[in-house]
Amino acid sequence: MSRRDRRALVRPHVVTGGRAHPSRNVFDLVTLVISTGGLPRTGLSPEKVRIVELCRGGALSVVEIAGHLSLPVGVTKVLLSDLVDGGHLTTRAPSPAAQPSRTRLLQEVLDGLRASL
Repeated sequence: MSRRDRRALVRPHVVTGGRAHPSRNVFDLVTLVISTGGLPRTGLSPEKVRIVELCRGGALSVVEIAGHLSLPVGVTKVLLSDLVDGGHLTTRAPSPAAQPSRTRLLQEVLDGLRASL
């Protein structure tokens, strides 16, 4: 295992303070996250500050935030739950029209897999 691979395995553990699960179970991939603004960011980790800054521009989904941070979704959910608990962020469910049907979602995944072959 290369040094980079070892660092990639350790970093999420360090970023979450060793926790593997968020304190609240309200996040799915398309949950929208919005910054509440106004609270001081002192004492927040660099990743948490980045999340607050990202969400100041408007609502972002959990998966978008994970992509911006280049972190696994599970790690991102732990960070988000800390920020919601601290009052820095709020969440809301996406509109029903934004949630793809299960069949359509599976078809899009299948099409993507076929295109990559």
